[in-house]
Amino acid sequence: MQTRTSTTDDPRSIFWRGLRIIGSYIRTHPLPFTISVSGASMYALMTVATSVVLGKVTDRVLLPAFQRGVNGGTIVGGVVAIMAVAVIRAAGIIMRRYFAGMTGSRMKRTLAGRVVDCYQKLPLAYHRAQPTGELMAHAEADVQASTEVIHPLPYTIAVILLILFAAITLILTDPFMAIIGCSILPGLALINRVYTRKVEGPATRAQQRIGDVSTVAHESLDGAMVVKTLGREQAEVARLAQKAEALRDERIHMGSLRAAFEPSFEAIPALGIVLLIAVGSWRVSRHAISVGQLVQFVSLFELLAFPMRLIGFVLSDIPRAVVGHDRIQGVLAEPISLPPATEALGLPDGPLGVSARSVSFAYGENRVLRELSMDVEPNESIAVVGATGSGKSTLAQLLVRLADPDDGSIRLGDVDLRHADAAAIRRTAAIVFQESFLFASSIRDNVALERTVPDEEIRWAAQLCQAHQFITELPHGYDTVLGERGVTLSGGQRQRVALARALVRRPRLLILDDATSACDPTVESAILDALKRDLRTTLIVIAYRVSTISLADRVVFLEDGRIAAEGTHAELLRYGPYETMVRAYERSVA
Repeated sequence: MQTRTSTTDDPRSIFWRGLRIIGSYIRTHPLPFTISVSGASMYALMTVATSVVLGKVTDRVLLPAFQRGVNGGTIVGGVVAIMAVAVIRAAGIIMRRYFAGMTGSRMKRTLAGRVVDCYQKLPLAYHRAQPTGELMAHAEADVQASTEVIHPLPYTIAVILLILFAAITLILTDPFMAIIGCSILPGLALINRVYTRKVEGPATRAQQRIGDVSTVAHESLDGAMVVKTLGREQAEVARLAQKAEALRDERIHMGSLRAAFEPSFEAIPALGIVLLIAVGSWRVSRHAISVGQLVQFVSLFELLAFPMRLIGFVLSDIPRAVVGHDRIQGVLAEPISLPPATEALGLPDGPLGVSARSVSFAYGENRVLRELSMDVEPNESIAVVGATGSGKSTLAQLLVRLADPDDGSIRLGDVDLRHADAAAIRRTAAIVFQESFLFASSIRDNVALERTVPDEEIRWAAQLCQAHQFITELPHGYDTVLGERGVTLSGGQRQRVALARALVRRPRLLILDDATSACDPTVESAILDALKRDLRTTLIVIAYRVSTISLADRVVFLEDGRIAAEGTHAELLRYGPYETMVRAYERSVA
């Protein structure tokens, strides 16, 4: 997948695209954002009111107190006015911050949910082609980057309103001073513009570097056994360090830009205040304005200095938001290879047979199955064998609709899988792979998988796959918590727990894709005997061991994506390629 980025986009395009993205977020969660903006508006209005009240208190309380004195009621009135606007302003800040955080958190949940839902629908080929670290970066770092702009947005709106209210107040108070104060704004806007353009590239690259670091870290940890056995610890540390240093360099570049930006944004408002005091003192000496009005001007401009800096922060977040959003959209735009069932038909009750007609399937240019046709009778057990790359595992995945064939059809219980209800397929058919994935939870939870399953059913499934004995010998039996991916168990034990997870659902079609390969032959034979004896199911086993193959009612031998021969194991021994493969395997394990 080629992840789209906006590195080469025109900054104006990025700005407008960022606004459209923000607009889509607001439409998704309008209520908390509206409340947050209402609080921001209250904050802006009360900020202007604070400076006005300070000016009035200076003229009516402070100066008279030094000249002729004031009565207690006037002082109390001034204090109450200052406290009132402060309390209302604080309430506005609380509303703005709380509901802005709620909007951002809800949007992160929404985007992360969309990405994860998309991951669930994308074909296995997509997951095989993408590094796990990159997938995690999309669901975490990209979602974080694309939604960070929401948190300061209501404050930015408040700043815009604050500037508007302040400009009106300044003009109404003294147009001459208002012109001086407003002349500072173009300088701030210019710095914002320059900063946004310069930070765009490092922000884009930093977001990409996060995915690189996540990929290497996940590979190194997930492949810890390989790393240790091959003595690659230092090599992996160096590989991670290289990616981390690239991320660090981009972050430092961004930090240096912000470090250069901050003093400029501090200096311009400070110079403006100095200019206002100088000109304002002259205006007071000419009796054009009062001392209180000068205090009001300086106070208001000082209150504006920090909020106006936030506009720059929002503008600097927009490129990152666009990059993160584009990377997420790259995932969401991936074609879903399994469209919903056109009719969502249920599957018939009772034993189910399987039928494949002229099935072909390819991974890109690599054709794996070619015009394959086969029938499996209800409750029949068959072994599918063939050399590596002959299409066995692909066929198994098609039989439970993990993918659709490019041509031909597969029917389960005389219902085309393309038209069958997906939930009905999952309830009816189960597949167990050679690589057994277990969660870092108890054995009981791994078998039940959050379904309400009686303990006797879990024990029955464990006994059927020869797992009950070793489970009861663990420190806490079925409540023993496994390590990540079940690493505290041996390979054969993991396979048996995974098989129990499938059996507890009592599937009417059970496919074992080399699912007992890590078990010793005696245990494997006992499992297959128990399945045929105690479980009424159509059983398809992909296997290599002669002991396993010979237990099947029938053997299907694949060559180059086609069925080359079928019959009992004894019958197929007269077919040269089959006999060669079987004898070769017997020699390899002898």
